[in-house]
Amino acid sequence: MCFRFSKSIHLCGLRAKIGDQMSTVEQLQVVVSEVQAARQQVSNVRAQGSELEGTIQAVKDHPAHLSLHRQMGGVLIEVHDRQTLLQELETTLMTLNGHLERFVEREKQLISSYEELKASLTEA
Repeated sequence: MCFRFSKSIHLCGLRAKIGDQMSTVEQLQVVVSEVQAARQQVSNVRAQGSELEGTIQAVKDHPAHLSLHRQMGGVLIEVHDRQTLLQELETTLMTLNGHLERFVEREKQLISSYEELKASLTEA
């Protein structure tokens, strides 16, 4: 299993190539940085998903006899078709959840690489 961290760093198992062989400590530093970035991405996407879930529920709970507005840029536009709005919001939520799954999987892979590198340091 290979991981690509940047244009010039690839980890396949415990090997990294940047012209010369990187030390295990350098590899570990790269992986730690990537784990932190992956965790930030997971956190951001989860927050966006939670916000979107709240918006969907608010639209569903909004009384039908009251007008509903949607922000587009700096302008509020009255929504005439709530069903279409709900479908758009739910589609966006499904897309976000798909991204979240991929980010969580990437985070797991990076943590696995981190554990392998850490173990190789303690063995050395």
